[in-house]
Amino acid sequence: MKLTVKFKILPTKEQEQYLEQTLTEYINTVNNIVRIMINGHIKLTSKDIKANLPSAVKNQAIQDAKSVYRKYKKTDKLPILKKPVCIWNNQNYKINDYLSFPVMINGKSQRIKIKVMITDYQKQQLNNKLGTLRITKKSGKWIAQVAVDVPEKQNNGKNIMGVDLGLKVPAVAVTSNGKTKFFGNGRQNKYIRRKYKSLRQKLGKAKKLKKIKQIGNKEQRWMKDQDHKISRQIVNFAVKNNVSVIRLENLKNIRNTTRTSRKNEKNLHTWSFYRLTKYIEYKAKLEGIKVEYVNPEYTSQKCPHCGTLNKARDRKYICKSCGYITHRDRLGAINIMKAPVVDGVA
Repeated sequence: MKLTVKFKILPTKEQEQYLEQTLTEYINTVNNIVRIMINGHIKLTSKDIKANLPSAVKNQAIQDAKSVYRKYKKTDKLPILKKPVCIWNNQNYKINDYLSFPVMINGKSQRIKIKVMITDYQKQQLNNKLGTLRITKKSGKWIAQVAVDVPEKQNNGKNIMGVDLGLKVPAVAVTSNGKTKFFGNGRQNKYIRRKYKSLRQKLGKAKKLKKIKQIGNKEQRWMKDQDHKISRQIVNFAVKNNVSVIRLENLKNIRNTTRTSRKNEKNLHTWSFYRLTKYIEYKAKLEGIKVEYVNPEYTSQKCPHCGTLNKARDRKYICKSCGYITHRDRLGAINIMKAPVVDGVA
């Protein structure tokens, strides 16, 4: 399974200059090579490329240009790459407490060592087979992305687990062996959103646009961190309960089908249901757990005992036919676990 490990790098001012020159030169070189290929010169080597880049990086630029050229052949539209970026293959960089790779300094290829910010989990992933290194600059920060080939685990579990995602309760999981667990804190999530919304309104009146952008980035980082934590807890719960399949709602039309109220409507449109499902999916895959998607229709109304449809009041679901009682979100997870799998994904 291929993953991308993304982390910050902390270059010095001098190293920043080398990086900016390298990224701009690389993207210009790829665009130039594509034009050369369109003119009929397909077979190229680093000796054919005039660019202020190490020869190994020139070879990588040729590979990227071939990919762009193939797209051009299919669409007959010439794509022009604009965002500065540079890519090194796995034989031309090393990573531990520092990231080292070659750049051009005074016309010669030299390696530079840049300090990195890597978590223990990322270090663990980087112990696997490494692919290409990609460096970009986003919002004034330098970001490195390393492609990693991670072996999938064998899973011989016999249980199925349904997971219901929501606003008041971010996630509820129910397993076929009768275990239930609630994940996340919906009230905390709403508080954080209200807090940042209020700050944005105040800053908007003061016309501090740069500060508004910084706050938006902070909110997104916080929400991503919450989604990572919740998805990790869900997958760990699945592993603990011998689960081989996790079932989620097909979220294609989530914004149209999810229950809304005036109080929740604004939160719904900033809630990252899709991102959370993707985090669950790739973490589950690493554990050898299959993820399936089901039709969300009536999962919040159907009684799992007698099949009749009832609307829940507040957080409690009571079946008027058989008297079955449970938490509304737990009901959703049970029905998701039992629902038929649909073609396609979220």
